[in-house]
Amino acid sequence: MTIRLSTDTLGAITRAAVPAYDRAALTGGIVHFGVGNFHRAHQAIYLDTLFNTGRDHDWAIIGAGVLPTDAAMRERLAGQDMLTTVVEQDANRSTARVTGAMIDYLAPGDAAAIIAKLADPAIRIVSLTITEGGYFIDPASGVFDPTHPAIAADGASPKNPSTVFGLIAAGLKQRRKAGTRPFTVMSCDNIPHNGAVTRSAVTGLAALSDPELAAWIAETVAFPNGMVDRITPATGERERRICAEDYGIEDACPVFCEGFKQWVLEDDFPAGRPALEEAGVQFVPDVTPYENMKIRILNGGHAVIAYPSGLLDIHFVHEAMAHPLVRGFLEKVEYEEVIPVVPPVPDTDLGGYFRQIKERLDNPKIGDTVRRLCLDGSNRQPKFIVPTIADRLARGEGIAGLALESALWCRYCFGVSESGKTIEPNDPAWDRLQAQARLAKENPMAWLAMEDIYGEVAQSEPFRAAFAGALTALWRDGTEKVLARYLEGQG
Repeated sequence: MTIRLSTDTLGAITRAAVPAYDRAALTGGIVHFGVGNFHRAHQAIYLDTLFNTGRDHDWAIIGAGVLPTDAAMRERLAGQDMLTTVVEQDANRSTARVTGAMIDYLAPGDAAAIIAKLADPAIRIVSLTITEGGYFIDPASGVFDPTHPAIAADGASPKNPSTVFGLIAAGLKQRRKAGTRPFTVMSCDNIPHNGAVTRSAVTGLAALSDPELAAWIAETVAFPNGMVDRITPATGERERRICAEDYGIEDACPVFCEGFKQWVLEDDFPAGRPALEEAGVQFVPDVTPYENMKIRILNGGHAVIAYPSGLLDIHFVHEAMAHPLVRGFLEKVEYEEVIPVVPPVPDTDLGGYFRQIKERLDNPKIGDTVRRLCLDGSNRQPKFIVPTIADRLARGEGIAGLALESALWCRYCFGVSESGKTIEPNDPAWDRLQAQARLAKENPMAWLAMEDIYGEVAQSEPFRAAFAGALTALWRDGTEKVLARYLEGQG
C-alpha cells in the first residue's frame, strides 16, 4: 500500500523520515529560481536539516522559474503541498526523507507577482540553479553577452522581464526605490566564480535600461561565490516506482541522489543568512581553491569518462567505471595531467579527493547515465577541460590525455557511436557541433576553429598536433585501441 504524499499524510509515512518542524510556522526568506532535482537534493536538504534543529524557520524557500519545465514542476509540487521525497543511495545503503523547506512556488511567467515577492523585505536571499548555460556568458571571453535576444528584449522592456536576471534587476529596482535593503544573490550553479558571473549578468542587463541602477547593484548587492556538489540524476518512472515500492510513498517527482554532498560558500550576506554551518555548509573567505579542485578533478573527470563511454554504447556511469580502458583513461589523465596543475586546497589531500570521486562514480545504485555526463559539452568543455590544457601548455607540460579527451568529444559529436547507433542531439549547440565534427573527420582543425570554446588553446601547435593525431587515430582504429595505446604510453 502506498501513501500519496501531502501534508495530511505525513503522519502515516513510516519508511522515510519526515520534517520534525511545523511547516505552517515557516515563513519565506529565500526566493529560488530553478526548482530542479539538484536544488531539491542540495540547498533544500541543507535547509530542511537546519529547520529540523528548530532554528531559522523564517528562511523557507519560495520557488520561482521562467521556463515551461518550471511550470510543470510547480504543478507537480503543488499537488503534494511542495513536499519532496529525497532518496539517498550509497552502494551499501539507501535511505529516504521527506523534505519540507519549500512553502510556495510562484507561477512562472507572472512577472508582476515574482517582482513583488522579490521586493518583499522578508526576502533576504535570491538563489539560482539555472544550469551552466543559463548565464548568457560568452564561453571563451567570460564576458556577459548583452546582445542575446532574450537579454535585449528585457533591456527594451525592463518592467516586464522574462529572464531570471531581468526579474532580479526589476526586484532590486523596486527595493532601491522603497529604501529596502537589497537581497543577496546566491548562485548554486556549477560554474567557476558563479557569484561574479551572476553579478555580470544582473548588472549587464540592468545597464541596458538603467545605468544608475546597474552601478548601484554593483556597489551594494552581494554575490557570494560558492562550490556545490552532489550527483543527482533525472527522475523517471524507475525512481517513482522505487519510491513507491521501497518507501511506500506516491511522489510525482521524487529526487534520487548519492549520499555525498558538499557546499563551500563565501560568507558574504549583508542582509543576513540562515545558520547553514549547523547543517554542514563550509563557509570560507575565498571559495576559489575548492572551486578549482571540484571543477577540474570532478567535472573534468566526468568529461574524460563520458565520451569514450558514449562511443562504446555504455549506458550507466558505474558501468563505464567497470570498463578497464575507460577507468584507466580517467586515472591516467587525472594523475598525470589534471591533479598536478590544481592549486593546493586548504586541509585537503587532492589524491584522497580523487579516490573519493572514484568511489562515488562506482556507485551502482545511483543510476547516473553516461548521456548526462555527455550533455552540454559546448558550455562545459571551456570551463572544465580547456583551462587545464591552457595551464599545462603554459608550463610546457604534456597534454596527450586531454587532447585525446577533446578528440573523443569531437568524435562523439559526429553523432554515431562505434556500433553505428545514432547519438541523439545532446547539446544546445548540437547542429553546429555536428557540422564541425563532420568537417573535422577529414580536417581536424575544423573542430579547433570554434574559438569561443577553445580560445587561445586552439592556436597552440603542440595541442593542435596532439588533437589531430588523436582524432585521426580514433577514426582509423577505434576508441578501444586508441585508449589501450594511450594507457601503454604509446598515445
